[in-house]
Amino acid sequence: MSITAETAKQHANDPAVLCCRAEEGTVLEPANFEDPAIFPDLIDSGLLNVDGALKLGQVLNGSKLTKTVDSLTPITADIVDKYDADEVAEEETPVAEAEEAPAAVAAPVAPAAGTIKLHIGEGKNIDIELPAGLGGGVAAPAQAVATAAPAVAAAPVEEHAETVLREMTRKHYKINKVVLGDETKIEGDTLYVRKSAATEGAEEQKLVQSLELSLITPDNYHVYTETVMDIQPIATKEDSDMSLGEGVTKVLDGVVMVVTGVTEEGVQVGEFGSSEGYIDENMMWGRPGAVDKGEIMIVAHAVIDNLKNMERPGPIAVHTAVDHVVSEIREAMRRDLKDVTPSEEQTLKQTRHPGKKKVVIVKEIMGQGAMHDNFLFPNDPVGVLGAKPNVDLGNVPVMANPLEVLDGCIHALTCIGPASKEMSRHYWREPLVVEAVHDEDIDVVGVIFVGSPQANSDKFYVSRRLGQMVESMGVDGAFVTTEGFGNNHVDFTSHIEQIGKRGIPVVGFSFCAVQGALVTGNKYCDAMVDNNKSMSGIENEVLSCNTLCTEDAIRGLAMLKAKMAGEEIKAPERTYNVNVKNNNVELIEKATGTKIELVENEQSLPISEKRKAKYD
Repeated sequence: MSITAETAKQHANDPAVLCCRAEEGTVLEPANFEDPAIFPDLIDSGLLNVDGALKLGQVLNGSKLTKTVDSLTPITADIVDKYDADEVAEEETPVAEAEEAPAAVAAPVAPAAGTIKLHIGEGKNIDIELPAGLGGGVAAPAQAVATAAPAVAAAPVEEHAETVLREMTRKHYKINKVVLGDETKIEGDTLYVRKSAATEGAEEQKLVQSLELSLITPDNYHVYTETVMDIQPIATKEDSDMSLGEGVTKVLDGVVMVVTGVTEEGVQVGEFGSSEGYIDENMMWGRPGAVDKGEIMIVAHAVIDNLKNMERPGPIAVHTAVDHVVSEIREAMRRDLKDVTPSEEQTLKQTRHPGKKKVVIVKEIMGQGAMHDNFLFPNDPVGVLGAKPNVDLGNVPVMANPLEVLDGCIHALTCIGPASKEMSRHYWREPLVVEAVHDEDIDVVGVIFVGSPQANSDKFYVSRRLGQMVESMGVDGAFVTTEGFGNNHVDFTSHIEQIGKRGIPVVGFSFCAVQGALVTGNKYCDAMVDNNKSMSGIENEVLSCNTLCTEDAIRGLAMLKAKMAGEEIKAPERTYNVNVKNNNVELIEKATGTKIELVENEQSLPISEKRKAKYD
């Protein structure tokens, strides 16, 4: 693929290799050359040898071919009439190593007076420079901790008192026992669920052949389930007139809804992997979207018409049928907990920090149709009634405030690979939103949800609208996150480009590692946080294994602060290397004095037959 003049300038020190056949007498220009970014793979495969090749900067000053040559021919001195031996830019000295492909690190500029200079020689010989007098902490990048002192003293930023825009209260009620019976009610710490409510829910949905309830309790988690379609908190607004993100939300602790599904023929309702098997072998406990140990699972298992698992109406029918059951529980909560003292009360606040860097969080959600959809802004947390599917909204960006996100404004219908799938509960406990709104060094303006359409033309349409929306906010930085990998990476990287080309620093979050490496990219994808936790860097079909966790949010926040401070970003390593991530975590810990708790991977679980087969 030919390159532009801008790309040629960036790669002036890279070998000059023709992208296409060129005739004798051709005056060389950027369009004649292949993108140097793909050279390492071509060299590894034996398709390219750049020994003796001239640099791009040496042959883009009117050099003319003296013979006709084929594509992927390196330009050497014997096939051009002239070349500029002096036209080579000064090489930059590498100072820090990227975390993992496609992650990147902040690289410091030249040392300045009045700095503290550190050197960490464990494995990577990374030099770090921090401004003197930082006191309690630094705005450290996620991949390397490096900040340069400005050449000219900046005017002090006027400090303003923080502003609380809105508050919301969560009232928690502990459930220690669940009984499936003839009536839905709450007595003490026991939840009774009317079993026939599931049958009624199925009867209301033409595509659902059956819906059955069962329980999985902490005394025996070694229970088989079909693939998990969703995990949901059980919560309701105290007053039905209240909107999400305000007022009081009542939450049942110690119990969650788990939605599973197959077709009549036994085909799992999932795509690119499924998580059927013993639940204790196929789910990462304690992930934001998963079940916590000690919780009771109400499993709602659906059987739908054949061939409807890959069409939108199928999964939508399952979730709607299950919500019939949950709606009855919500009614019981409003009725039976009216005068009950909660076991815990939690006040959530959306606080703005005037004078700090404004940051927006962009979350790409699936919107390709079929089973890839989400319900937005239901009447009750993670409900169905009142919600709009993002596919029906055209996948265009929709703004939410952080409290709406943490109050269940997303009901996830997505059936992508289980390891990187963000369940409804993930948004309820979204770690990037939680960490960002509690970070007093930044001013979070809100959260944008943008769907990922199927067609590329629609992807770029939506992406352009997102870029314009972010520009209009006047923010200083942005996060872009996605779940899954593959097709959605096209618009994921386009979102980053549309924001980045407007001069706004961006940090991206995605599962990449070995199997999920970006299928496309651009120059603005220079700061990425890889959500991978799996040992092999793959979609291991272990539920929630490779989703965004608190440790990733901390790294991303540190990196965005570094980018907003004007730090340079060093190119990533070509292949995934978990040791680089671990080294960089240590750097952040040393700079901030705070321990970053890393989550476990699938090796902490009993090995399933499915994983045994993969390893064999």
